Amino acid sequence: MHPNASACAQQQRRVRGHVRNTDAYAFFNLLTSAQLLGEVESLLPQHRERLFPPTETLSMFLAQALSADRSCQKAVNDTAVKRLAGGLPRCSTHTGAYCRARERLPVQMVRTLARYAGRWVTARVPESWRWRGRRVRLVDGTTLALADTAANQAVYPQPRSQQPGLGFLLCRMVGLMCLGSGAMLDAAIGRYQGKGGDEQSLLRSILDTLACGDVLLGDAYCATYFLLCTLRERGIDAVFEQYGARQRSTDFRYGQRLGPRDHLIVLEKPTIKPDWMTQADYEQAPNTVSVRELRAGGKTLVTTLLCPKQTRKSALQSLYQRRWHVEFDLRNIKTTLGMERLSCQSPAMAIKEVWVYVLAYNLIRLMMAQAALLAQRLPRELSFKHTVQLWIAWDHQGHGTEHEDQVYGLFVLIAQQRVGERPGRIEPRAVKRRPKPYPLLTTPRPIARAHVRQYGHPKKLK
Repeated sequence: MHPNASACAQQQRRVRGHVRNTDAYAFFNLLTSAQLLGEVESLLPQHRERLFPPTETLSMFLAQALSADRSCQKAVNDTAVKRLAGGLPRCSTHTGAYCRARERLPVQMVRTLARYAGRWVTARVPESWRWRGRRVRLVDGTTLALADTAANQAVYPQPRSQQPGLGFLLCRMVGLMCLGSGAMLDAAIGRYQGKGGDEQSLLRSILDTLACGDVLLGDAYCATYFLLCTLRERGIDAVFEQYGARQRSTDFRYGQRLGPRDHLIVLEKPTIKPDWMTQADYEQAPNTVSVRELRAGGKTLVTTLLCPKQTRKSALQSLYQRRWHVEFDLRNIKTTLGMERLSCQSPAMAIKEVWVYVLAYNLIRLMMAQAALLAQRLPRELSFKHTVQLWIAWDHQGHGTEHEDQVYGLFVLIAQQRVGERPGRIEPRAVKRRPKPYPLLTTPRPIARAHVRQYGHPKKLK
C-alpha cells in the first residue's frame, strides 16, 4: 500500500473515532442550541407568526453571504423551491416580504451571534494552537465599499479627493482575529475619513474584547504611546512594527543594550494631547513607558515583552512573521465571501450586512477548527475557500446531521486540502489581465445616460 494511502486511512479512522465521542455537530446545531438561544433570547424582537420569522430570515441572510449570487431574489427563490420540495404551501417569489423581514432583524442580535461564534471557537483552542501557552490576537484595518445611495452618502461619504457622483462610498473596519483559530472576535466600523474614523479610534472601542495575558500583534499604525500604555495597564503584551517616521530614526546606541540591535528605551508622554482624549485621561496617563525595540527580519519591532531571556529576539521575529495571517483572514471575508462591496441601500442595513458576513465567516472557521482538531492539524493548515465550497455543496444536497458517517465524511473532506506556511510572502499588487477597453466615467451617471440618448455610445478604444 502506498504510504500516503496508509496515512490517509489512519487519519480517517482517527476522525471516525473522535466523531463518536466529541461535539461534532456543534456547527450545525449552533444557531438552535439551548446555550445560544439563552444568549440571545432577550435580543429577539417581538414578532408574529410570519413567512419569514427572525431565525428563518437570518438563515436566508447567511445563505446570501455564502452564495456567488447574493441577490435577495436568489434567496427568496431558493426558499420557495425548498418549501415546494418539502411539501409545504407555496409562497410568493416577490422579495418585498423578505426585505422587510431583514429590516426588522435587530443588528444587535446579529452582532451578538457573530461575536458569540468567535468566542465559542476560540474558547476551545487547545494548548498546542497557542504561542507559548498564550492567546495571540491579530488586529488590522480595511475598507469596504457601500452602495451609492443618498442615505449611505450622508453617513459614509466618499473621499474628498473624488468628484461628487463619480467616487465610491467607503467605510473603515478594524477587526480582532484569533491567531490560533482564525475566528474574528470583534470588529468596529466607522467613517473612512473624519474624527473617530481612524484605525486607532476604532481599535480603542473594542479593546474590552482583549483579556489579561493576551498578546496583540499589529502593524505600524498601532505603535503609539497611549495605546502601549493602555495595553500595559490591562496586562496585555504588544508586538508592533515601529512607526515609520520613528523607525528611520531608531538608534540602537542609546538605551539599555540587550543584544545586537536590541535595546530597552523609555518613551515620554507627548506634550500635545490628542483630540480624541479627554484632559482628565491625558493627565492620568503615565509620564513614561518602557518598551523594547529590536531589528529583526528587515523590520524594527516595538514590544512590551522586555526580558530577552524569557522572550528571545528570534522568537519575536518568528511570532511577528505570523501577523500576515490577518491579511489573508480579511481577504477571505472580503474576497472569498464577497464583503468587499456591500449591497444594502441604507447605513443601518449595511452595518447589519457586515455582521452577517462576520457570522458566516466565524461559522466556517468553526467548521475548520472542528475538522483540524479531529484530524490533529492546525486550522491555519486548512483551506478556507475549500471549506466554503464544501459547505455550499453540502447545503445544496440537503444533508442533515442525523448520521454521524455523513458528518465524519464532511470533516475528512475539509481536512484533505492543505495550505502551506508562507512567512514573509511578497506578491506584486498588480493584475495581469487588461481591463475591457471602455472609457472612464467622468460625469455623473444620469448626465452620462442623457448624453448617450442624444449622441449615442462612444466608440470603443482600440
